[in-house]
Amino acid sequence: MATRVPWHSIPRDDVLNRLNTRTEGLTDKEAKERLEKFGKNEIILEKKISPLSILLDQFKDFLIFILIGAAIVSLALGYIEQSEEYFFDAGLIITIVVLNGLFGFFQNYKAEKSLEALKKLSVPNAMVRRNGIPTELSSTELVPGDIIILNEGNMIPADARIIFSKNLLMDESILTGESVPSSKKDISLNKDLSLGDRKNMLYADTYVSRGNGEAVIVNTALQTEVGLIAQEIHKAEDPPTLFQVELNKLGKTIGTGLIGVIIFIALVQFLVSTMDPITIFLTAIALAVAAIPEGLPAVVTLALAMGTMRMARKNALVRRLSVVEGLSSVDVICTDKTGTLTENALTVRKLLYDSQVVDVTGRGHTLEGKFLTDGKPAPKSFYEKLLWCGLVCNNVVIGKENGKEKYMGDPTEVALFISAKKGEISSEGYARIDEITFSSERKRMTVIAHKGNDYVACMKGAPETILEHCTHLLEKGKVIHLTDSKKKKILAYNKEMAKDALRVLGFSYKDLNNPKVSEKIVESGHIFLGLQGMVDPPRKEVPDAIAACLTAGVRIIMITGDNIDTAKAIAREIGVHGKALEGKQIENMSDSELRLQVEKVNVFARVAPLDKNRILKALQANGHNVAMTGDGVNDAPALRNAHVGIAMGIRGTDIAKQASDMVLLDDNFASIVEAIKEGRTIFSNIRNFVTYLLMSNFSEVFVVFFASLVGFIPIRATQLLWINLLTDGAPALVLGADPSRPHVMKQGPRPRNEGIINKWVLKAVVSIGILDTILILGLFFYSLPFGEDYARTMVFTGFVLSEATRLIVIRMKDKLTIFSNKWLVIAIIASLILQLLVLYTPLSTYFGTVPLDLEAWKVLLVFLGVSIASVLGIYHLFLRDKEHPDV
Repeated sequence: MATRVPWHSIPRDDVLNRLNTRTEGLTDKEAKERLEKFGKNEIILEKKISPLSILLDQFKDFLIFILIGAAIVSLALGYIEQSEEYFFDAGLIITIVVLNGLFGFFQNYKAEKSLEALKKLSVPNAMVRRNGIPTELSSTELVPGDIIILNEGNMIPADARIIFSKNLLMDESILTGESVPSSKKDISLNKDLSLGDRKNMLYADTYVSRGNGEAVIVNTALQTEVGLIAQEIHKAEDPPTLFQVELNKLGKTIGTGLIGVIIFIALVQFLVSTMDPITIFLTAIALAVAAIPEGLPAVVTLALAMGTMRMARKNALVRRLSVVEGLSSVDVICTDKTGTLTENALTVRKLLYDSQVVDVTGRGHTLEGKFLTDGKPAPKSFYEKLLWCGLVCNNVVIGKENGKEKYMGDPTEVALFISAKKGEISSEGYARIDEITFSSERKRMTVIAHKGNDYVACMKGAPETILEHCTHLLEKGKVIHLTDSKKKKILAYNKEMAKDALRVLGFSYKDLNNPKVSEKIVESGHIFLGLQGMVDPPRKEVPDAIAACLTAGVRIIMITGDNIDTAKAIAREIGVHGKALEGKQIENMSDSELRLQVEKVNVFARVAPLDKNRILKALQANGHNVAMTGDGVNDAPALRNAHVGIAMGIRGTDIAKQASDMVLLDDNFASIVEAIKEGRTIFSNIRNFVTYLLMSNFSEVFVVFFASLVGFIPIRATQLLWINLLTDGAPALVLGADPSRPHVMKQGPRPRNEGIINKWVLKAVVSIGILDTILILGLFFYSLPFGEDYARTMVFTGFVLSEATRLIVIRMKDKLTIFSNKWLVIAIIASLILQLLVLYTPLSTYFGTVPLDLEAWKVLLVFLGVSIASVLGIYHLFLRDKEHPDV
C-alpha cells in the first residue's frame, strides 16, 4: 500500500480484489486488523508551538553573538581591572540583548498563538458499510478496503475509488484549484491523467456538491494526496528568510571589520606609541566593546515589529517579523487562481435572449448588478422569461451563516439564482411537482411546477442538448418555429461565450396540460428561451493590484488546476499576459527544460500539486525571489518552500495556513501590493539607520585610534556606549518608522545580491566618517589645554551634535527634510536633553564628564556649523543620486 498505485486506471472489480474487499464492506474483525497494520486515518502534525524555541531563535543572529561576546569581555575586564565602568558597560549590553530578544519573542509568539487554532484539523464522521450494515464512524477509524456511502454535503474522509454513483458532482477546488464541480462516475481511465481529470476517484477533504454514491477507500492518512502534501511540509525545515540571511551577513561584515580595525589599531599602537602591551590590549578591547553598534539589533527588531503592526491593520497577519522585509526583494508572485485572484463563486456574466446579447454586471454572491445591452440598461422584457426559467429549475436553499443569508446548493444553481434576484425576478406562486434530475449522461435537468391550474416544465442543461429537445423559440414575445439556421446561430454564440471561458447553459420551457405524463413527453417539444454564461470572476481589486505589481517590477504567474481556456481568459481579464502551459507538458519536462520555460510562461493550467513545487524551484534556481499565494491544500508545499508564503485567511485551509509566512485575513490579493510596499519601505528604513549608525561608529573608532597614537584616550568607553544605545538610538529608531516614499513602488525590486550595505552606503559611511573624524579630533586638541576631562566632554557632546549632519545626508537621499517626520525632531530634542542630563546632573560621575560653560557651547555651535556646511558639499560632490537628483 506504501507504493503509489494508479487506482483510476484499474477496473472496479479488480480494485476490490486487490484490496481484498467486497461491496458489502469489511467485517469488524478485518477492519481491526487493517487498522493495526495501516494505523489511524489521521494526519498528525508533530510540529507544535514551542515558546522556548521561539525565544532561542531571537538570539541566533550574528550581531547578537557579537554583543554577548562584548558583554563577556566587559565583565572579564571589570574583574581584571576592578573597574565599575566595565561592569556598567556589560550591564547595558546585556540589558539591550535581553530586551531585544523578549520583544521579538512576544511578537512572533503572538502570531503563532493566533494561528494555533487553525492548525487543528477537524475530525468528521463518515457513513461506512461494515458487516454489510451502514454504520457511522469517526473518519480516523477508516481503513483501505472500507466502503463509504456518499450523500450531498459529505466531506470525503480518505482517497477512494468510485464503485457506484448517481449524478455525483464533487467540489475539488481545495485540492485541484478547479472552481466548477467535477462530475464523477465508475469508469476505467487511462493511466496518464492529472488529478483533476481522474473522474472515478475521490480525494480526502473534498466535498460532495450534488448526488450520491459509494466508493472503496484505497489510501488513508499520509498515503492520501493531502497526506503526501502534509509530508512534504513536515519534511521541509523553515529556511531562514532572505532578511535573516542578510542581517547575519551584515553582522559578520561589521564584526569582522571591527576585529580587523582593532587588530590594526593595536599593532600600530604597539609599534608607535609609548604605552605598555597590557594597556594597548585593554585599550583595544575597550574600543571594540564600545565601537559595536549595540542599538542595531533592537532598532531592526522594532522597525520590523512596527511594520508588522501596520500590516495587521491592513488585515495581513505576519508570522515571522523578518518576512515583512523579505517582501521588498520579491520579483515574482506565483498565485493560485480560484479564490485568490477570483471570487470562488460562479457569476452569470452574459445572456442570450430574444436574439439580444445582455451583459450582466456584479460579482460573487452579492445581489448588486445591472443588465446592459450596448452599455445601456436593458428592458426587463429582454431577460425576464430566461431568468425565471433558471429560478424555477433550481434547488438552491437560503440558509443563515453568522446572521447573514447564505445561498446553499450547487455553485452553478447559486449563480442562476442570484442572476434572477439581480433582475428582480420572482417564481412566487409556482409550486414544484416533480424533478427529473441532472446526470452527466443526460446533461440536463427538468422541473415540473404549477401555479394554480397552469402546469409548466422548465429545463436547463448543455445548449446542444436543450436545443435537441426544442421545436420552437420565443422571439419578440411570440413563439416561432426553431429553424436549423436559428439553431446554428445559437450554437455559434454558444461557442463565442465558451471562448471567453464562460460555462454556458441553455434554457427552455413547455406548458403542460397534464403533469402526469412520461419523462419523454415532459422533455420534448420545448420552447427555447436562451443562454446564460457564467464564470468565476476576478476579484474587483485584482486588476489594479496586478498593474501596481507590474509597475513595481514584480512579475505575476498564475498557477491553477482549472482548464487552460478558463485560465487564459481570466489572465487576460486581470492583465496577466504571456505564454500558457498545461500540467501534462510540465510532467514531461526535465528540470533544465522547465527552468527555460518558467521565464516565458505566465499561466500554468491543470497543474498537479507537486508540479507547483517544481515550478517554484525552477524559478528559484533561476535566481528569482518568489512569493507564493494560495488557499488550498494543493498550495501548501509551495507556500512552505517559497521565499514568502502567503495564505488566504477566510478561504484558506488549515494546512495552507500552517505552511505560510503570512496570512491575508481578508483574502484580498490587493493587500499583497501593500505588503510589498511596506517591505520595501522597511528595507529602505533599515538601510538608512544602519548607514546612520555606521557613520557614527566609523568616526568613533578612528578618533580613538589617531588620538591614541599620541598617547590620549579622547572618549571613554561608557560615553561611547551611551551614544550608541541612547543618543544615536532614538533617531535611528525613528528612521525605522519613516512612512513610504512616493517612488517606492515605481522602481524594480532590489537586486538579489545587493545587501543592506551597498556602494552608496559605503561611500556615505567613509566620507562622512572621515569628515567627523577630522572635525572631532580638531575639537579634542583645541580643548585639550583646558584638561583631559574637559576635552573628552567636548568630544562626547560633539559626537551627539554631529548626529544632525548624518541625518541631513540620509534625508537628502530620500528627498525629505528633517522636519518631514515630527518624531525625528522629537528624537533629536530628546537626545540633546539626555546629553544635558549627563552633563549637568549627578549622572556625570558615571560618565566622567564636566559641566560646559557658555564659551564651550559657542565652540560647539561653530563646530556644528562647519560640520553641516562640509556635509552639504560632500553630499553634492560624492553622494548625490544622479538617477534621482534632489529637487
